[in-house]
Amino acid sequence: MPELYTNRRLDQPRLGRRRLEVDPEGFARLSERVARFLGTGRFLAIQTVIVVVWIGINLAMVQLQWDPYPFILLNLAFSTQAAYAAPLILLAQNRQDDRDRVALEEDRTRATRTKADTEYLARELAALRLAVGEVATRDYLRGELEKLAEKITTESPDQGQRETGDGAERPRNNRVSRPAGD
Repeated sequence: MPELYTNRRLDQPRLGRRRLEVDPEGFARLSERVARFLGTGRFLAIQTVIVVVWIGINLAMVQLQWDPYPFILLNLAFSTQAAYAAPLILLAQNRQDDRDRVALEEDRTRATRTKADTEYLARELAALRLAVGEVATRDYLRGELEKLAEKITTESPDQGQRETGDGAERPRNNRVSRPAGD
C-alpha cells in the first residue's frame, strides 16, 4: 500500500492543528471595559430591575415559576457573576497600577529635568548679575566725567580761555554736556 503522506516530517508539528490565540492586551482592554461598566449606576439599575422582575414573576405567577422561593437559580446567577467580575476587576486594577507606575516614572523624570533646568538657569542668572555688576553704569560714567572736567579746569593755565584751530580764543565751558532727556 502506498504511503499517504510522503512529505510528512515527524520532527515538525502538523500545520492543521491551531491553537486558540488570544491577544492579552485585547482581553485586558475588554476586562477594563467590563469592570468599568460593572461600577456604573446604569449596571446597578439594570440588575435591580432584573432581580425585581425575577422575584416578582416567581412569587406572583405560579404557572411561570421556574425558580421557587429560596431563589436558588438567582443565587447561582449572582455567584457566577461575582466569580467572573472579581478577576476582571482585579485585572483592570493591575493595568491601572501599571499605568500609574509609568506615569509616576515619567513625572519623576520630568521633575529631575525641570530641577536641572532650573539650577542651570539660576547659575546663568547669577553669572549675568555678576557681569552686569562689573559694567559701568550711566551715573558712574557721569560722575567720572564731571571729576575729569573739574580736574581739567583746575589744572588749565588759561583758566577760562581755550584756543581754536584758527588762532582765536573762545571762553571755556566748565560743564560737561549731557544728552537731552537725562
